[in-house]
This record gives sequence, C-alpha cells and structure tokens, in this order.
Amino acid sequence: MAERTRSTITIDATPAEVMTVIAGFAKYPDWTGEVKEAEVLEEDEAIGRGTRVRFLLDAGAIKDEHVLAYTWDGDTEVRWTLVTSQMLKSLDGSYSLRPLATGTEVTYELRVDVKIPMLGMIKRKAEKVIIDRALSGLKKRVEQRPGGAAASDKTL
Repeated sequence: MAERTRSTITIDATPAEVMTVIAGFAKYPDWTGEVKEAEVLEEDEAIGRGTRVRFLLDAGAIKDEHVLAYTWDGDTEVRWTLVTSQMLKSLDGSYSLRPLATGTEVTYELRVDVKIPMLGMIKRKAEKVIIDRALSGLKKRVEQRPGGAAASDKTL
C-alpha cells in the first residue's frame, strides 16, 4: 500500500461542531481555497450527509473535476475515495476526530496519485501542502462559526 501523509491539529470546538463543517460541502469554496465548486450528488438521508460529492478544483497550474465517495462514522471519522477524475488515479483520505478536555484533535490523512508521472517525494510534499491548508482552513472556519454547535454550516 502507498504511503499516506498525515497531520494533526487541535480545534477549539466539539467533534460534532467540527464534523458539521466537514460535512457542509456547499461551503467548501468559502474556506478551502482550491475548491471552486462542491455539489452533493448522493446523500445518506438517515444521517443527512453527502456520500458522493463532485468537486471542481483550481489550484493554479492544476485544474480538475472529480467525484469522491464518502463513508461516515458519526462524529468520529469520515473517509473518502476517488470515484472519477480527469487528473488523478487515486485520492484516498480521512478526517479522524478525538475529543480532548478542551477542543478536538483532528487528524487528516491523505494519499494522492496523479495520472502524470511524478516523483514520490514531490507527491508527499503536495499532500503535505494540501493537508496543512485544509486543516488551517478548517480550524479557522470552525472557530469563527457564529453560534457554535447550534449553527448549521449549511446556512452559513
């Protein structure tokens, strides 16, 4: 199995508050930077979360449209895997949340493989940049949400 890149951050919020932002795909363009569009194609109505989501990315030299399939484990973990993409062979990742005495520890793991040849070291560096930006954006988004747990990210 290919190596995964992993990073962890602490967010001053409950796991439920963090997962609400992660599950709020429509708002990704507001806080992720590279995501220009996010559209939920399929949703698990029992949990009210997307299970298949289309993304349009624009990261300068890299532009891509891809669909990811999501699997949710309450407010503790979400995993995704690539369904279709123009530029990627694989995109597998997860957010794992662990409650702390104050806040939530969020661990993001990612493995990306592109269709064009690329050195493993360069891929790991790109994964690290993606993870660091995502965790930083997630932390900022969650901690600035008005109303905390009572506010739904779908309406922000």
